[in-house]
Amino acid sequence: MSIQAINVRNQFRGKVREIIRGDVVSEIDVETPWGIVTSVITTRSVDSLELVVGSDVVALVKSTEVSIAKL
Repeated sequence: MSIQAINVRNQFRGKVREIIRGDVVSEIDVETPWGIVTSVITTRSVDSLELVVGSDVVALVKSTEVSIAKL
């Protein structure tokens, strides 16, 4: 499955491997078949997406930005 409504070519499906929470931003490591992709997103987004280790996600990579969508 890919996210169709978002115009991002590089979509990597994977599972959250690690979450390093900060007060404002958190680091999310996503294990994909091609390796680990790391995203830095707001901690509020981590909570809103209800991300936990093992969550199925899609890492959306564009240039130097990595976004996360929960499946």
